[in-house]
Amino acid sequence: CLIHFYKRVSSFDMAGLSVRGGLPLLKVPSGSLGSVLQANQYSSEVEAKRLNLSAMKRGRGGRSSFSGDVVTVFGANSFIGRGVCNRLGKNGSQMVFPYRGDHYKMMRLKVVGDLGQVLFCPFELKDEESIRRAVQHSNIVINLVGRSIETRNFKYSDVNVDGPERIARICKEMGVERLVHMSHVNARAEPERAFLSGGSEFLRTKYMGELAVRDHFPGATIFRCADVYGQGDTFIQQIFSRLATNRYHGMPLYLKGKYTVKQPVHMSDLTTGIMNSLYDPEAIGQTYEALGPERVTMHDLVTYMYELTSRTPEEWNFGITELMLDPSAFMKAYFAGKTPFGGKHTFKQYSLDGLERLSLSDTSEGLPNLTDLGVKLSTLHQKMPWELAPRNQFNYYVYETVEEQPVVLPCKTVSFAEERILRSEEHTSELQSRKIS
Repeated sequence: CLIHFYKRVSSFDMAGLSVRGGLPLLKVPSGSLGSVLQANQYSSEVEAKRLNLSAMKRGRGGRSSFSGDVVTVFGANSFIGRGVCNRLGKNGSQMVFPYRGDHYKMMRLKVVGDLGQVLFCPFELKDEESIRRAVQHSNIVINLVGRSIETRNFKYSDVNVDGPERIARICKEMGVERLVHMSHVNARAEPERAFLSGGSEFLRTKYMGELAVRDHFPGATIFRCADVYGQGDTFIQQIFSRLATNRYHGMPLYLKGKYTVKQPVHMSDLTTGIMNSLYDPEAIGQTYEALGPERVTMHDLVTYMYELTSRTPEEWNFGITELMLDPSAFMKAYFAGKTPFGGKHTFKQYSLDGLERLSLSDTSEGLPNLTDLGVKLSTLHQKMPWELAPRNQFNYYVYETVEEQPVVLPCKTVSFAEERILRSEEHTSELQSRKIS
């Protein structure tokens, strides 16, 4: 009878399965039957050994094959994480996506790999046991966890220092072969200062996080990124946010952005660099600067981006104003960074620290860059028009001829000689503004 069979089965205490081996598949209660079963020699009594995943490769490559790599991606649902996960699935890797919060936010990642190649694992950044479960079967771990604002539960030190240190230490203990960590190009022990008296705490903790990762996992590959733009990014959304503009359709920038030099990189280029580093032996223990191919001033970059969306000074719907003379910009950034609701999706991680980072030039330390990983970098004129096409203010208008379409010229790049002149002029203007104040 099936009823008696299920009653007999339910009297035993079932345990979980494990891929690694060496763990009991069935726990039997003590008693006469239990003593007989436990007296036998089981393979679970043998010490657990690491599986040779490279010997388990199957297929010719692609989403329906197995590359031999099991990759854990922390922050898989992030802007950069979605691109990395898609490339990993295309490569035939089995992926483990740790997540916190609602699991429905991870459903979009189900399609990046074939059936059985995408696994989800709940975790908490402050819980070491959950991190161990997430990396215990992986030979590659990519840490993309980050947040540009502080919350009541997570400060900058929790996300940028303690979290990466905990992940790097556990990865070393669990025998992970490769670890990739993300940082910022302006991360310094004492970052440059624009208007905040203590500088950017985000950049300071990013630098401390690099040191923590290097201390526990010396072979980690670190990417120091500039502003990354693409579909669903934070960089473009912040610039076109209503919080970033004043009531006169002006974009307040520090010193009008004429002395701030940026070098933004496209998301696909950064993703290619991350993927190439996983299989490059020279990338072990290396730090790369993820910078774009062009250095432009913030003034010219914002003007170019607004012109691509048909917002020009001639149309009376765009202009650049001085940030230091606009107290409303600081008030909006302060309250947006302190509000407990909508900090990420509504206010696009807008804060005072974000304004500080937006006012600093991207400074390279001469480290290897993405071209050393074989990445062919995309220019702003190649990618930015496509990314900003949905934001075109006259997108509904149909041009009858090609000549009617507005022509937007590419940004003017800044040479190193011109940048030195800009820095000297910036220093002079800062001294004059301090004397006036």
